[in-house]
Amino acid sequence: MREQNNIFQNEFAQENKPLQHEAASEFMRNVFTNMGLALLLTGLTAWFVYQSEQLTSIFLGNQIIFYIVLFAPLGLVWYLGSRIHKMSLGQATTVFAIYSVVNGITFSTIFFAYSMGSIANTFFITAGTFLSMVIVGYTTKVDLSKFSSIMYMALIGIVISLIVNMFLQSETFDYIISGIGVLLFCGLTAYDIQKLLVIGGQADPDTDGTRKIAIWGALQLYLDFINLFLFLLRFFGSRD
Repeated sequence: MREQNNIFQNEFAQENKPLQHEAASEFMRNVFTNMGLALLLTGLTAWFVYQSEQLTSIFLGNQIIFYIVLFAPLGLVWYLGSRIHKMSLGQATTVFAIYSVVNGITFSTIFFAYSMGSIANTFFITAGTFLSMVIVGYTTKVDLSKFSSIMYMALIGIVISLIVNMFLQSETFDYIISGIGVLLFCGLTAYDIQKLLVIGGQADPDTDGTRKIAIWGALQLYLDFINLFLFLLRFFGSRD
């Protein structure tokens, strides 16, 4: 999914095209609106599945269905990232909504693992951290794209480390990975904000193409927020 960045940047980042601050502001409003609605869908879905014994039995009690639900988001992210230019705006919105709901089914498991209070506290800590990184992305004069390759390599390293630790079951290693994960997704959030500001400032906000890119941008920030939340939950979550 991250490889789509260059495609979208090349589409809008023409060398002599000046940034339009009003266009960027409207674009970012669309991005944050889509992201917020996606997070709301995920949270409501997770809560409803957790509260319903029938839904829990269907999605979490059946091993085959559980693994389908677990890996389906990966396919949906790939599909949205690779096909968004060929989709209509309605199709892109629908795929993003489905992705958010399917993710919510998977995330319902955290309600069984952690106390409600610690989940709520971690959510607010995540929101505060995320907002801080958004401000950094808006205000920093440093070109964060210089660090993008390092962050992507770190992301691959974290994924590999998580897989390895599934077999090692090392709590210390888990905390180390989580700490690096928090720092990484803080950096990715600031980078994504800066990148989206450039794209939004060079795009026509009234076209369906730009609105589709806003959905893609919302997905990027959604992933940053969710992953930041999950890594912070390892530190602040109190297990039931």
